Amino acid sequence: MKKILMTCATAVIIVGLSGASCQRQDMGMVAGGVVGGAAGHAITGGSAAGTIVGAVGGAYVGRELAR
Repeated sequence: MKKILMTCATAVIIVGLSGASCQRQDMGMVAGGVVGGAAGHAITGGSAAGTIVGAVGGAYVGRELAR
């Protein structure tokens, strides 16, 4: 399960960084999602639900901070 989550996080980073028309808010959302997902994973001891909630929350916070 951990390898699947890391693969998904890596794919999100690559897709987020590869777009030539990325805006600052999009980069903030991607970075926040990755950090939030990693934090949620660590806090909940590897729970998939914790990782997802952390990623969604982190993406929202990252997007708002990038404005």
